[in-house]
Amino acid sequence: MMPKLIGIPYFNASGEGAAEAAEELGIALEYNGPTQAQAADQVQMIEQWTSQGCDAISVAANDPDALAPAMTAAGEAGIATSAWDADVARDAREVFVNQATFEGIGQTLVEIMAEQTGGEGEFLVVTGSLTAPNQNAWLEEMEAHMAEAYPDMSIAAVEPGEEDLALGIEVTTSYLQANPDTAGVFAITTVALPGAAEAVEQLGLTGEVPVTGLGVPSENAVYIESGSIVEFALWNPVDLGYLAVHVANAQIAGELPTSGTFEAGRLGEVELIAEDEILLGPPTVFNADNIGEFDF
Repeated sequence: MMPKLIGIPYFNASGEGAAEAAEELGIALEYNGPTQAQAADQVQMIEQWTSQGCDAISVAANDPDALAPAMTAAGEAGIATSAWDADVARDAREVFVNQATFEGIGQTLVEIMAEQTGGEGEFLVVTGSLTAPNQNAWLEEMEAHMAEAYPDMSIAAVEPGEEDLALGIEVTTSYLQANPDTAGVFAITTVALPGAAEAVEQLGLTGEVPVTGLGVPSENAVYIESGSIVEFALWNPVDLGYLAVHVANAQIAGELPTSGTFEAGRLGEVELIAEDEILLGPPTVFNADNIGEFDF
């Protein structure tokens, strides 16, 4: 099972869930990925796992098309293939384990920001990679919801933070200094969110330039406390990793359904929203009232 990269809290948490499921099911699990969010490194690892003859490969893609040939080859070698967190090209895998619908994420983030800005202004988006399929899909849904519900809101720029905290701080700082009328910042990766909040704090803009996005409670509680972030969203990455392993195990056994629901251990029944897509559930909004309830 491969995350986009290793060594960040989000994917550490999903690894914990994956390990929990593997122990529960009595299966061997290798959870590993590149040290940077680079598709080329993922391709090399997929090819290595294929040559080793593993039973299943599940990936969170940094680039859906770049990984497609390697994932297709794995499937042709008789390996059960799936994606989780960020999909690969649809014809290059059997199933996608989706953490939340793209529409649900996009609309949730826009609603959080609209409440703080009166539903107007030009906004910066700090993403991870410009090729990351999940982030691009969220961005598309954000723009669609703005156009429909908040026509005075618009995205002025999208800057890649490349899943690097220091770079996220740098790009946010540079943009806000060059564009002082920016109404707010959307940071749509778990690394980008604390970076954007830190940049706003360092610039003395807390309370003036709101920040929201996708993040883990452990990294953003300090910014909730300071007021640089009022609310942000995510799903439970532990549960996502747990579900992805249950799905891969069902694929290996030939027991994964193509409609209805799927029994996934302690998660109970989870929904298939397409014949090749399983949904973890709706996003969770974190704020000062509930952030202390979560330990990831």
